[in-house]
Amino acid sequence: MAPKGLRLLPLTLMFLLLQAATANPRHENVIDRCWRGRGNWAANRQRLAVCSVGFAGKMRQNRGAGVTPYTVTDPSDDPVSPRPGTLRYGATVLPGKVWITFQRDMHIRLAQPLFVKSFTAIDGRGADVHIAGGAGIVLYEVNNVIIHGLQVHDVRAQPAGRVVRPGGAVQTVDVGDGDAIRLVTSSKVWIDHNTLSRCEDGLLDVTLGSTDVTVSNNWFHDHDKVMLLGHDDGQITDRRMRVTVAFNRFGPNVNQRMPRIRHGYAHIVNNFYDGWRDYAIGGSMGPSVKSQGNLFIASKPDSTNVTRRMPAGDVAGKKWHWHSVGDSFENGAFFQQMGSRVRPNYSRHQAFPAASSSVVRSLTKDAGALRCSATSAC
Repeated sequence: MAPKGLRLLPLTLMFLLLQAATANPRHENVIDRCWRGRGNWAANRQRLAVCSVGFAGKMRQNRGAGVTPYTVTDPSDDPVSPRPGTLRYGATVLPGKVWITFQRDMHIRLAQPLFVKSFTAIDGRGADVHIAGGAGIVLYEVNNVIIHGLQVHDVRAQPAGRVVRPGGAVQTVDVGDGDAIRLVTSSKVWIDHNTLSRCEDGLLDVTLGSTDVTVSNNWFHDHDKVMLLGHDDGQITDRRMRVTVAFNRFGPNVNQRMPRIRHGYAHIVNNFYDGWRDYAIGGSMGPSVKSQGNLFIASKPDSTNVTRRMPAGDVAGKKWHWHSVGDSFENGAFFQQMGSRVRPNYSRHQAFPAASSSVVRSLTKDAGALRCSATSAC
């Protein structure tokens, strides 16, 4: 019989190999760890679709043999009769499931809002893509949409005008609000690794019954009203809204709505809050919030309260459920808790481990649109 020390050697070796396989030397979050370390990521772009977590779940309907690859080669925009090669042609007109990439760096000024159809992935990896100076992106009554790797900024409300919609109909749209990205009655949407700033209205709105949305790895900066979850106080369809807000960076130079929630449920986890002027997380109409493992850094002594209940002293606040679990607070920041804890109740395809707030700086250090080379790990 082999000596006891030699018998233990295989077990020790197995432990070391398992430890090496599960190590995270780049200190990446669970989404990035799924794909960024692969040198051949550009040869299998659709792997990204199985890396999503949170309420959007896995985006498996956006991958596979039935997906049409489409490359944007032309940065121009015709809102009524988009030409092949433009972003609008691939995102709105091209039928079926589509995975959109970009041939090169480009700056796209949208003449009217870009209406993205269902089963569409817009993948900006490998190029420096700016949607700026014109209208923004709208998801209207669609599902299974990925928006990844874009820089959306300086969006402005456009005059009323004609625009092609999914399905090919050309309709007149009213004057917009100037949102960077707006979801209207849409579901199963993943907004990941985008940089959003300096728009006329909001950077991201999730409204009118939209649900099962994950907002992850984005960088929101230099803006007033950052993220709105829920259309208005009277919109009871937003009671079904479920949104995961994870691994994002807020700031610098942000004021409020990170997010502002009406009616629904938000799991806000492992985000980096680099100051705020008014408040960080606000709400009305009794929303439920689980704030978990975030880092809140107050920017000035008179803006230390993370939360705001609207209107102040609202008697409906007795029905609210806002809880902070494992958050960290600096410069006097504090979270006003109320009600009882409400869990997200994720399915196994949505669930993911929340990390300690002590590593949030590392987990969010690459938030925003990435600069990736197709020939190496991103």
